[in-house]
Amino acid sequence: MAGSAGRRDCRKALRAHSDGRPRLMAIINCTPDSFHPASRGGNVEMALKMIQEGADWVDVGGESTRPGADFVSIDEELSRVIPVIEGIRAKSDIYISIDTRNHEVARAALEAGADMINDVSGLRDPKMSALVVEKDCPVCIMHMQGEPRDMQEKPRYENVFEEVYSSLLKTARQLVAAGHGSDTIILDPGFGFGKTLQHNLNLMSSLERGDEGFAILWGASRKSMIASLTSRKVSGERLAGTLAVAAQAQRLGVDILRVHDVAEHLDLCKVLATIERGVEDD
Repeated sequence: MAGSAGRRDCRKALRAHSDGRPRLMAIINCTPDSFHPASRGGNVEMALKMIQEGADWVDVGGESTRPGADFVSIDEELSRVIPVIEGIRAKSDIYISIDTRNHEVARAALEAGADMINDVSGLRDPKMSALVVEKDCPVCIMHMQGEPRDMQEKPRYENVFEEVYSSLLKTARQLVAAGHGSDTIILDPGFGFGKTLQHNLNLMSSLERGDEGFAILWGASRKSMIASLTSRKVSGERLAGTLAVAAQAQRLGVDILRVHDVAEHLDLCKVLATIERGVEDD
């Protein structure tokens, strides 16, 4: 990557496959309290299993950002994620993303072997933006209204699609103006982060990449909106609904899907891609 000595070029992995399949980002929650119990306590072995199943990325996080979640100290977050990142990097060349809103954690993660910063707070901290520019690393900018502890308390928008993407594009363009490449910036509309079910559905109707053509990431895996649509109150029962969202994502051309279930998503995406191009006769 230009201007980033020693940092790998991840640009191809930030875009969908040539057949239209989104890249798959495996969720590694190094937390005791994430909303999906089966994803808690993420570790190196879990990551290696998901890599074997076909993940393009692993996204390592040490702070739950579920609705109502409390803050985690920097020291605690570091103790959760750095050993896992180091362990993954020692055994695999997989692309690694650090899921954090703290610039101290992000810097340590990059030094430990992570390739990308995934910031659910959308670079609200100027120090995080400065770090992204300094390291010239890929970054995912997610939209969140409010904070995890209060974001689902009556979120309101006049036009959710326009407001969410206007905010994301503004932040992305500030990075570009500071010298960061547009081809290593990903936009995430932030399903469930300060949005009602209707807000989420509106955001699933289309994409906005801006004139720069920024990459798009969706993260809807097993979230409460799936429960609202299917009456599946237990997160472990929401895979089918999640796969329906993944099908819509592939139809629209989403570049990356952040998922709990890699093998199932890979099967879905492969079949959809084959149907789309048609199967040639022998």
